[in-house]
Amino acid sequence: MQTTWKGTISFGLVSIPVHLYSATQEHDVPLHQVHAKDGGRVRMKRYCEREEKEVPYAEIAKGYESPDGRTVTLSDEDLADLPLPSKKVIDVLAFVDEGEIDPLMFSKAYYVGVADKAAAKPYALLRDALTESGQIAVTKIALRTRESPAVLRVHDNTLVLQTCIWPDEVRPVAGIAPEEDVTVRPQELKMARSLMDTLSEDFDLSQLHDDYQQALQQVITARLEGVEIPHEEEAGEAPDNVIDLMEALRSSLKQAKGGHGPAGGSGAGAGAEPAEEKPAPRKRAPAKKSAPAAGKTTTKATTATGATTAKKTAATKKTAAAKKTTSRKTAAPRKAS
Repeated sequence: MQTTWKGTISFGLVSIPVHLYSATQEHDVPLHQVHAKDGGRVRMKRYCEREEKEVPYAEIAKGYESPDGRTVTLSDEDLADLPLPSKKVIDVLAFVDEGEIDPLMFSKAYYVGVADKAAAKPYALLRDALTESGQIAVTKIALRTRESPAVLRVHDNTLVLQTCIWPDEVRPVAGIAPEEDVTVRPQELKMARSLMDTLSEDFDLSQLHDDYQQALQQVITARLEGVEIPHEEEAGEAPDNVIDLMEALRSSLKQAKGGHGPAGGSGAGAGAEPAEEKPAPRKRAPAKKSAPAAGKTTTKATTATGATTAKKTAATKKTAAAKKTTSRKTAAPRKAS
């Protein structure tokens, strides 16, 4: 890696010669400015207003214009000779818990490497002391044309210098959050926590990828090959006013569970949906013994009706049999006298 800065970490009376290396890099598709009419490349030229001509980069310097219109020119030598101790020294000012520095203040990160073999032991001493204490070192450093506060911390057994912005560069948050009093019900909070736990299951930050860069590359490839540009179906607009917060949370939890697979256990664990609190049901008066249930009454009525019908059928059969017997006796021939 290319060295960004060379200097020394001052840790009490201990000095550690170090080099800084940029710890991050961004993957962007390089785009240039072109003339929309014919695709011709548009280039920026350094133009001097007084001489009305283009000037080479070697003749470019930095300048400051005062409120009254005067301009002060500063050369690279002027900036290099600034009376600033932090130009070549990272002076450790204090050790604090990591939680005392708001992440909002963090800026760019640099890996810290040793400049020679002799720096290996004091480097390891500072690294191990930070690891054992769980603290970070507060420092200051001048990089290029800016001095910044910074912190030294440990990442993967390596010292990392993280530049910060100054405290007065953090804008106040007044008027951003809702100012009116909002009451959050306990069951809504439980549902939100359950949703948080479900979304956190098996999360792997390394699996995230840049969808914008991928889509941009697809458009560029389509233009180069002269084919139709792919179009993604537009997603429906999200509702701007949630009327039923519990229902929205419940639907979100159901959708999240579908994306993470079935949750272990029923009604237990982090992914279990908390039941909404409901008022206790009112006690009903006990039913009177003399009033049988409707189902039993119907059954008994049906049984009684069946028994009555059976009796009537049996009586009818006996009457018919008696008539047949009488008819037979009447029809028998009389003996001759």
